[in-house]
Amino acid sequence: MAKRKRESTSFPGDSSDIEMEALQKLADQARLPTPQSLVHKDECVYSFDSPDTKNGLYVSLTSFAGVGHDYLGLHHKKTKDSLYLQIIRRPVSKEAPEQATETPDDPAPPKKKPTLVGIGVEGGFNVAEEKVVYKESYGIVIMPGRERVDFDDVDGDAFKAFPLGIQLSVRGVLSAPTASRQHDVAAWMADPRVESKHAASLVQLDNGVKIPPKGWTCCKCDLTENLWMNLTDGAILCGRRYFDGTGGNNHALDHFAETKYPLAVKLGTITTEGGDVYSYDEDDMVLDPNLAVHLAHFGINIASLEKTDKTMAELEVDLNLKFEWDIITEADSKLQPLFGAGHTGLENLGNTCYLNSTMQVLFSIPAFQERYYPAYPVMEKCQDPTSDFEAQMCKLADGLLSGRYSQSAVDDVVGTDGVEVSSLSDEDKRKLIERGQKGIAPRAFKSLVGKGHPEFSGNRQQDAQEFFLHLLNMIDRDAVKHPDQPNPINCFKFQVEERLRCEQSGKVRYSTRDETIFGVPVPLEAATNTEELQKFEELRKAVEAKGEKVNSKDVVQPKISFNTCLSSMMMPEVIDGFFSPATMSKGQATKTTRFRTFPQYLIVQAKRFYLDSSWVPKKLDALLDVPDTLDLTELRATGLQAGEEEMPSGNQAAAAAAAEPAFELDETLVTQLASMGFDVEGCKRAVFQTKNGGIESAMHWVLEHMADADFATPFQLPKPEAASAPATSNVPEPSEELIEAVAAMGFQRFQAVKALKATSNSLERAIDWIFSHPDELDTPEPSHAAAAPGGPAAATAAAAGLKDGDGKYRLVAFISHMGTSSLCGHYVCHIFKDGKWVIYNDSKVAVSEKPPRERAYLYLYQRM
Repeated sequence: MAKRKRESTSFPGDSSDIEMEALQKLADQARLPTPQSLVHKDECVYSFDSPDTKNGLYVSLTSFAGVGHDYLGLHHKKTKDSLYLQIIRRPVSKEAPEQATETPDDPAPPKKKPTLVGIGVEGGFNVAEEKVVYKESYGIVIMPGRERVDFDDVDGDAFKAFPLGIQLSVRGVLSAPTASRQHDVAAWMADPRVESKHAASLVQLDNGVKIPPKGWTCCKCDLTENLWMNLTDGAILCGRRYFDGTGGNNHALDHFAETKYPLAVKLGTITTEGGDVYSYDEDDMVLDPNLAVHLAHFGINIASLEKTDKTMAELEVDLNLKFEWDIITEADSKLQPLFGAGHTGLENLGNTCYLNSTMQVLFSIPAFQERYYPAYPVMEKCQDPTSDFEAQMCKLADGLLSGRYSQSAVDDVVGTDGVEVSSLSDEDKRKLIERGQKGIAPRAFKSLVGKGHPEFSGNRQQDAQEFFLHLLNMIDRDAVKHPDQPNPINCFKFQVEERLRCEQSGKVRYSTRDETIFGVPVPLEAATNTEELQKFEELRKAVEAKGEKVNSKDVVQPKISFNTCLSSMMMPEVIDGFFSPATMSKGQATKTTRFRTFPQYLIVQAKRFYLDSSWVPKKLDALLDVPDTLDLTELRATGLQAGEEEMPSGNQAAAAAAAEPAFELDETLVTQLASMGFDVEGCKRAVFQTKNGGIESAMHWVLEHMADADFATPFQLPKPEAASAPATSNVPEPSEELIEAVAAMGFQRFQAVKALKATSNSLERAIDWIFSHPDELDTPEPSHAAAAPGGPAAATAAAAGLKDGDGKYRLVAFISHMGTSSLCGHYVCHIFKDGKWVIYNDSKVAVSEKPPRERAYLYLYQRM
């Protein structure tokens, strides 16, 4: 007979027959999961409760939703599901002894080493391997009374006493892959390589070069590893230098910059099945179907080659395995772990440190805490929390802020990882404390915010700043659905005033735009330690002349004042070829930028990432002298000053625009961009938006907008506005349908209204107008500005929901990046809490001893 008891600590009399009778009546509710079913048996859909937490997890045998103890009643009320499989997982032994490490003398490893950046796939990471042996216990819980009938396993007599439908449903749930595993497998599979556009038509020089099967050396240095052979001239050169100082000396890349020979194969990876081929022109690993022919040109018979060097996939796996706590900043400090509310770590799901750092910083801000925590009221109204953005934000807020998932193992019977510690020795308890916490895994959140996005839907490393903007855009769109709730991103919003002065006429034009990030350059030429840098450069040349490498402890990096970065951003910018409506001709103009309003929280981005002369993403490695406090009062905008005369506007500006020669795309620039592998329609957009300003500015535009939904759609030059175009004041107000259609593309309401009125309420022309009038887009209609007291500046800020204030700030958080570019490396964040700096390195949370603010990428300042 199955064991019966209530879920609580009370045990009424023997009424097992009653429960079995209830199971018989409810057996029709039990369903069998199909291969397409998402079985949430590893985590609650409302919270981060799991089988490891104190009360385990309840999986509905009808909908297969996993539900935590606190949400069981709510789920039953909303869905009418009555049968739940309760899964409780507990450790039954301590950590298994460490396996022997593979060495050349002992080549028989106890387990296979990953060879693919994948999870749960052949050759990938086996995340199912546990250092702790767990045992699961089960029970069928009947709602609404929460009666539970226990069973030990699916082979026992207690389980076989259940109705057949329930037996089949339970077996199906227990054997099905978890919903998170299905997502991980799809996201972690590396993107398939595509055939190079150069493979079929590659030109190979008849220079008599023959490559021996072994004994290779870089022809420009003495390196014998990480060697690449150019498939055009047969030159053997070393590869790129990695972020940790290993790798090559960039000679293969330098060779491409000199010769433009595009394809190279990594020597030592060539087998009868192929090898690693890289296209410098396409800037990616590619397939070369003709590799055997191309190699034979230089006397290489692939049948005689054996694989001796690591493939790029294996190197990527090695970097993931190698990246431990000891190589990030503060590695030389013994950091004290922190637990409790606000100190919950986030598990790295595979290159998701950019997401983890960003979310930790956001939920340290009161506006986000108040909007999304507590979670229960939102979950009560939500129909499907797995696909609801507000619900996922609330779930993450609850996981990070409640403290339920950040407990020291010695503070509770069930500590981190669900380990029962009451009977552990003091030494074992100490080890558990040092291990810290497991953290919560934001799988459902990442899946939702990355859905459909070309970058954030996968598991490659991404730019934290780009993710921050993407997330703010999602929050802003979601806010429209909840007009009764405050929009938390308003704490970041501020307005910038641009003053454009025509140097020929002396007349000016003022415009404003909304921003959420204040980007500042990192001017290396302004380094304050030039003498030290010169001495280091002399040392480096002397050491390398001896064939040695400089000790990393002797490296000297540029030191730059943060105030210099701010000043550089605010310096006047000279614009050549400006068509002035005042002079009706092209000439020179000067643009200056100032703060029209100051936000409550100011995000400052140190623009460390850039493209070098070979279009390779890199990072400026400089130390910024970042102060605790900032005073930006002197950067406050002043508006139109006495004695200044404005440029013509309205019908006069339309007439001036009509007099300007029709814009023509520089086809040479379009061709150059397209040859780099970008879509030709997107290249046309880039050249148009940068006004034929050159390949560098067009490339930057492409990199910033290549993820836009319309990037690859057919592009047409906007038609010039007619001089007799009606004034917007005479155009009727656009319909709500038209406004919503434009706003759905990510624009604010007042911007949609302005674009529609400027084009006589034509939806198609309004979209063209938006992209051809970026300088006018963020200036609201004069009637809007005049409606509020305090003048146009106050009206514009009020319309956008901004709260202007003083320009004095205090540093409260920063996000740091380690690596050579935004495409690789690792992110951590530091947050100032309770009078001390705290470091968040994925799941590890500890008191910071040496906050590396001088190396940070994003800074968060709070208005004082």
